[in-house]
Amino acid sequence: MSTDSKHSSNRREFLKNTVAAVGSAALYGMLPAGIRAGAWAAGSDAPEKTELKVGFIPLTDCASVVMASVKEFDKKYGIKIVLSKEASWAAVRDKLVNGELDAAHVLYGLVYGVNLGIGGPKKDMAVLMTLNHNGQAITLSNQLKDKGATDGASLAKLIANEKREYTFAQTFPTGTHAMWLYYWLAHFGIDPLKDVKTITVPPPQMVANMRIGNMDGYCVGEPWNARAIMDKIGFTAETTQGIWKDHPEKVLGTTADFVKQNPNAARALTMAVLEASRYIDTPANRAEVAKIIADKAYVNTAVEVIEGRMRGEYDNGLGKTWKDPDAMKFFNDGAVNVPYLSDGMWFLTQHKRWGLLKEHPDYLAVARQINQLELYKQAAGQLGISVPSSPMRSSTLFDGLKWDGSDPKAYADGFKIKA
Repeated sequence: MSTDSKHSSNRREFLKNTVAAVGSAALYGMLPAGIRAGAWAAGSDAPEKTELKVGFIPLTDCASVVMASVKEFDKKYGIKIVLSKEASWAAVRDKLVNGELDAAHVLYGLVYGVNLGIGGPKKDMAVLMTLNHNGQAITLSNQLKDKGATDGASLAKLIANEKREYTFAQTFPTGTHAMWLYYWLAHFGIDPLKDVKTITVPPPQMVANMRIGNMDGYCVGEPWNARAIMDKIGFTAETTQGIWKDHPEKVLGTTADFVKQNPNAARALTMAVLEASRYIDTPANRAEVAKIIADKAYVNTAVEVIEGRMRGEYDNGLGKTWKDPDAMKFFNDGAVNVPYLSDGMWFLTQHKRWGLLKEHPDYLAVARQINQLELYKQAAGQLGISVPSSPMRSSTLFDGLKWDGSDPKAYADGFKIKA
């Protein structure tokens, strides 16, 4: 063996033995990033479970969990992600609760709903990180367009003047799409609980249901809004980033029990998905990502249906095209992925607004229980991703209302249209 090879071998052995003996975050912080990644699975920081079953729904924003597996970012941290394509959010919920899935690409509001026993069985839940901001939309049918309803204001006018049962679909009762849809309708004076009928439809079934006339409109993630335009059955009335710029959307969700029993595996999974998020948000990689997730194993649609809006190239189906700077983001220098407490609390305010919660919860306490900020900070720190000092953030939605989590009770009670 050459002297260089001997030194290299001795160095690896030294690192391996030292990490096994100490296994501390402090030691890792002193090591170069490349060595840290290679040494992560050693010693007391080794994942308790090395094969993790991760569920996803066929949507553009499943990309980070898919790419973490396809690009083998998981291997770097001593785990193997086994992807499980699910048919509905209810199936994701049930499989998380009963342990068939270790974690999932899941709706923010679903996780919070399960934790409080609304929208299904009650189970203590955990959010490891946020997967994406933006990139959903509200689609209306071409039949509404023919009646002159092309935006919220004209839709409200039509509903007021032409009485019939109007049906709108969302993807899960406590989920993000239900909350965006209700918020948007209510802003234009349409009570989503009284003036229209709302139904639950799994994301991949939205287009087919609109084609046969089962609904007048829906709120869903991409690519199922772009698909409606391509199939000439609907148009985009509003993007969700138009309602709330950089809004929280899907999360990497799991149960509290999983995190308690497998903290290292949970951190390793978070790191793998963080790496994938950073990879996706590199503009040069977006075409490759679109091609991979379009495959029938994942989203199962034409690449062009995914890629356009993924790049921020929008066509609303009414003749308007634009480059949206606030299209779907997966990383944004780490700003996307922080599990802000205020983000989770917002969904609780809407659950209370629409009568899903009968009483005000302890908003901050619930968010602190669910959002795994410390674990996220550890994962982000190992990857050199900065974490903001505050677990809260401030946003102003399209109606001019500011949300910062400071007074959730007053915020929830302050809406004119509510249950």
